[in-house]
Amino acid sequence: MHLPTRRQFNRCLAGAAAVLGAPAAWPQAWPAKPLRIVVPYPPGGFTDVTARLVAQKLQERLGQTVLVDNKPGANGIIGVDAVAKSPPDGYTMGVVIAAYAANTTLYPKLPYDPAKDLAAVSLIGLSPLVAAVHNDAPFKTAGELVAYARRHPGKVSFGSSGNGSAAHLSTEYLKALTGSYMVHIPYRGAAAALTDLMGGQIQLFLDAASGLINPGKAGKVRLIGVASDRRLPALPDVPTFIEQGVAGFTGSTWAGLLAPAGTPKEIVRRVADEVARIVRMDDVKARLEQMGTVPVGGTPEQFEAFIASETAKWGKVIRDAKVTAD
Repeated sequence: MHLPTRRQFNRCLAGAAAVLGAPAAWPQAWPAKPLRIVVPYPPGGFTDVTARLVAQKLQERLGQTVLVDNKPGANGIIGVDAVAKSPPDGYTMGVVIAAYAANTTLYPKLPYDPAKDLAAVSLIGLSPLVAAVHNDAPFKTAGELVAYARRHPGKVSFGSSGNGSAAHLSTEYLKALTGSYMVHIPYRGAAAALTDLMGGQIQLFLDAASGLINPGKAGKVRLIGVASDRRLPALPDVPTFIEQGVAGFTGSTWAGLLAPAGTPKEIVRRVADEVARIVRMDDVKARLEQMGTVPVGGTPEQFEAFIASETAKWGKVIRDAKVTAD
């Protein structure tokens, strides 16, 4: 998914602003007790940090405790299923990332139906992936990486945080766009892949900027490209793949809020309104940008359309590359 252009982003904010000005219609008793935000991944990662940032501000704005409940496992499926099966009363929501869209194709028998059991609330932010290579790799730019992989099929191994992850699928997309062949090495999480990258067991790893900024600045790995339309404020010296001649290559993870289907629309709209306000707060925007994340916000309808687009894009990559969950 391309990052929003300035015009598209402004339209997104304008839509959110229009909603913010609409008269309140949610049940007046809500929220009357603590809220729960399910994070389908372990503490400390991109999803967890983003969820806690939003939860803290929601707690301040709603005047109720907002608890973060980590339920990792099965590429996010366990946590998402917990949200889908929760009462649709506005007191349970979940934060999902790009894997949520990919799982629709990757797993033919999900325990929930994304179209019937869950409702989009708001896209919080987009985090374009950054390519990191081992310091002694025989390529120093994205262009050199592609040229080397074409000349030496199978000589470049790339890591990912698991089959079907944003890192895996984005690199498969890069291979398809450039006609190159690189060998996938799946890991159980990004930390293990980064460790092997630094040790030279693999040569390439694409991940959210939040996990690569510090190792890159410390000289432990070399950052060679950003998979987006624009450079990231957190990494102004790292050019995009598009700048380096890889036309059309974009890939990101993202974070967004979902609710159980049937949650009152007034509550869904209220939470979307609050997220739109929160991501525009100076301190939140600064924190997200430090993580390499572009704040978005917006309406439930916009997030629903975004999920549909992501599901179609990564579904095609999965089918063309014959990616499986195992």
